[in-house]
Amino acid sequence: MDISQLLDSASGDLPLAERHLWLVQLMDWVRSGEPVSGVKYIVRQLAPPSERRAGVVALLSAFWRDIDVAALLADYGFAARTSFTDELGERLRARLLPMSPATTDLASLFNLLFSDPKDAKWLVQLDDAVLAGLAGLWREAIDAIESEPLGWHEPFYDAIMFLSSQVRAEGFSRELRGRMGMRVDVDFDGVESGAEVAAPTPTRQAFRQLVHVAENLHTLALKTTIGPAPDEQVQSTLLQEAQYLRALLDTCVKAAQGIHDHLESNGISIDIVFQIDQLSERCRRIEQLLDCVLSSQPASDLRTLIVDLIQVGAKRSGLRALFTQHYSLLARKVAERSAETGEHYITRDRAAYLEMFKRAAGGGAVMSITTFLKFAILALGLSPFWSGLAAGTNYAISFVVILLLHFTVATKQPAMTAPAMAAKLADTRSDEAVEGFVDEVANLIRSQVAGILGNVLVVAPVVLALQALAWWVFKRPLIDVHSAQHVLESLTLLGPSLWYAGFTGVLLFCSSLFAGWLENWFVLHRLDSALRWNPRIRAALGPERAVRWAAWWRRNISSLGSNVSLGLMLGLVPVIAGFFALPLDVRHVTLSTGQLAAAAGTLGPAVLHHPEFWWCVAAIPLTGLLNVGVSFVLALRVAMRSRGVRIKDRARLQAALLRRLRRHPLSFLVPPR
Repeated sequence: MDISQLLDSASGDLPLAERHLWLVQLMDWVRSGEPVSGVKYIVRQLAPPSERRAGVVALLSAFWRDIDVAALLADYGFAARTSFTDELGERLRARLLPMSPATTDLASLFNLLFSDPKDAKWLVQLDDAVLAGLAGLWREAIDAIESEPLGWHEPFYDAIMFLSSQVRAEGFSRELRGRMGMRVDVDFDGVESGAEVAAPTPTRQAFRQLVHVAENLHTLALKTTIGPAPDEQVQSTLLQEAQYLRALLDTCVKAAQGIHDHLESNGISIDIVFQIDQLSERCRRIEQLLDCVLSSQPASDLRTLIVDLIQVGAKRSGLRALFTQHYSLLARKVAERSAETGEHYITRDRAAYLEMFKRAAGGGAVMSITTFLKFAILALGLSPFWSGLAAGTNYAISFVVILLLHFTVATKQPAMTAPAMAAKLADTRSDEAVEGFVDEVANLIRSQVAGILGNVLVVAPVVLALQALAWWVFKRPLIDVHSAQHVLESLTLLGPSLWYAGFTGVLLFCSSLFAGWLENWFVLHRLDSALRWNPRIRAALGPERAVRWAAWWRRNISSLGSNVSLGLMLGLVPVIAGFFALPLDVRHVTLSTGQLAAAAGTLGPAVLHHPEFWWCVAAIPLTGLLNVGVSFVLALRVAMRSRGVRIKDRARLQAALLRRLRRHPLSFLVPPR
């Protein structure tokens, strides 16, 4: 539609939905060309008193009369319920479902009026003369409405009161109230307990006074409109009350932000982080509304508010921003907790290197039993799901046994050690820090070599020894020829083994994430304290045993979660993927080595003359490389992002690694003396 026809069609008698469509069409026309020039043209067309201006003013007056402006000011950009999952669902619905202009809620209509995030840019470019022209139109339209004694200020004061009520409710919610004013208490035996204490009085007073002060503001604002001239004393009291409200808001925000320190020490909750952000943003919105209603020249402040609302709407429509904002803290905490565990897997001298080799050798011996149990499970002929569950349980039990015996499985190391190395990157701009990181990479690779060699060099001889024992005792091998041939066909380098090995690295990384999340959940819910002090547990175990039991679970919950989750994923993920016809399987270097040795023990020395066997042997080192490489790279990326390592600094790290590799390649393989 031509702009002249659109302006001439404006009328206060239009139905609500058509009035809103008229505004949407007007905004679309402004965006269709140069927005700033378009707005200036419209202001010039409506500047002189005319029938066209009267029609537009009547339409704007009817629009303001029937729309809920306070809903935009108090609700837009905020979640209806303070839950991360609810907000995620709300954003998905907003993106997938169409919106209707037939609404009295300006918060719902706002997305249709300002549908392009670029609207914020051209709004900022409008000069004072254009803003004054637009303000004149709206002032004339709102003054025609007799039901609002405060004029356009009325919904702003209502929104301040609504927001204050919501901030007070959030501040006194169970999740935040108990964490404000946290301090670390000390038990009788000197151990920090993190017991909760009541929030200090100033904080409670700040949240309690918010609504009362907001109501006083509205009352004082009404008094300033009584009489021919505003009362200077009332005006002064209004400004003092507004300043007091700002001070209360500042106290509330500081108290809420202080909860982050508590979460750092006692476990991260995504919902609590979300509530803190919502409370802080509501306080900021109240301050913006105060700027608008108290300003002597409000046009610029109103423009700033609208620009901010457009940016908030664009940000709230994105799912990535939601995850990035609220999972970054959890990712950092998961990485830090993994780093604590990962320190135990890094060797820095020859003695530690040999100790790692011995522990890996023990892990390889246990995995030889796991190998034959897997063949036994397959021989049962169970349905795919139950076979996968049994295999996963077999792996999980084996990994836990290795943990309890203080052995190690080499492929478990990288996902845990990567965060430990990222912890060294507190200052990536320093050459010393970069060289220290390179040293840690060399330490890790040497540790990994020791782990893999210990696993592989022990699992194969032990499996062959068990096969020889079976030939001697039972006159037959532990697995049949058909199973042995299947091993050679599935593990060959000529098949998809390398793809499956890389996918196994992803599962190794996922198990480390689960381990970090589980430990965070354990700490967040203070289960170690419950195990230590719960009356029933203390009565059943005794006080001293309860203390030891709580400490053991606190130390090992991450490792248990990692091992159990990895075992179950190795068994169940291929089955679930097969249900959806996805070409996914797992190739674990230690298990693959054990299976290949078992096949060789069944087929006998003649297998050494088969090319298929040597293709499988060639796949083993590459399988190990992909297992550890993929899991390490993924874990390192998460750890670096959680610590805010810049892309430029990542390039410096890569250059330093390549330089060390060229000059001292053996430092990645041979431990220092």
